[in-house]
Amino acid sequence: MELYSLLREFADSWALLLLTLIFVGVFLWVFRPGSRAIHDDIANSIFRNEKQPAAEGADQAPAMRPAKEA
Repeated sequence: MELYSLLREFADSWALLLLTLIFVGVFLWVFRPGSRAIHDDIANSIFRNEKQPAAEGADQAPAMRPAKEA
């Protein structure tokens, strides 16, 4: 059996099954119970400081914040 035929057979069977299981797993993980609050927070994060600007460094990750001077 040549390499192409072997890889084609693998892709048609086990790889397809693996990718299908990954897709179903991601789908179930996204729509799991209790994740609605997290998704709503992420979806509305761009509107947090709509009325006034945030304090300097308030929305930055800790690694991105400027170092405090002593």
